[in-house]
Amino acid sequence: MQERTIYLLFTDTGTYLARAINFCTRQSLNHVSISLDGALSEVYSFGRKRPRNPFIGGFVKEDITSDFLKQSHCAVYSCRISAEEYKNIIKNIKEIEAKKDEYRYNFIGLFGVLFQIKINRKNALFCSEFVATVLQGVPTIELKKPTYFMKPGDLRTVEGMQLIYQGRLGCYPDHLMNREKTLVTGRQTEPKQSFIFSLSSKVKRLVIR
Repeated sequence: MQERTIYLLFTDTGTYLARAINFCTRQSLNHVSISLDGALSEVYSFGRKRPRNPFIGGFVKEDITSDFLKQSHCAVYSCRISAEEYKNIIKNIKEIEAKKDEYRYNFIGLFGVLFQIKINRKNALFCSEFVATVLQGVPTIELKKPTYFMKPGDLRTVEGMQLIYQGRLGCYPDHLMNREKTLVTGRQTEPKQSFIFSLSSKVKRLVIR
């Protein structure tokens, strides 16, 4: 079965709102986004539409190289899923994106998470609620809470999630490049080592004779 990989990006921008959410959840990295490629070239979430105004929010495509995000502390997790599940996630994202003007950020829903009160608003999502929503119906990913109670920390503990990077988001592209170089170098040096080992073995056999 062909497999694909999705990526969850968890960030902490250090803003007053982020600090308030950290205090309420007793956790850090309380903003989560989803990407369909390892370079995080397209990152989807629910958050602020204007960097300087946290109260105007909704569906957003985030740019990890922006001044607002690149200084943030982050963690990147990967998860392997089937090709069919991957297509379903894309479909779920595109359906919300097609109606993005009808969606808004679910500020009230954050209080529901804090006090464990169901507040299921139409066309209103917060970041982890959005990610959980697009992951619904994916058998590989077992969500143990309703989407409206889902916190970013809950998504990090989903079975199959693997931490692949932690640090400043602005350094992630360099980390990715160095990792790819390491993989290429590893593939190149392996045959050389095998050749040297083989040559050494032949020399030993000649000496023994």
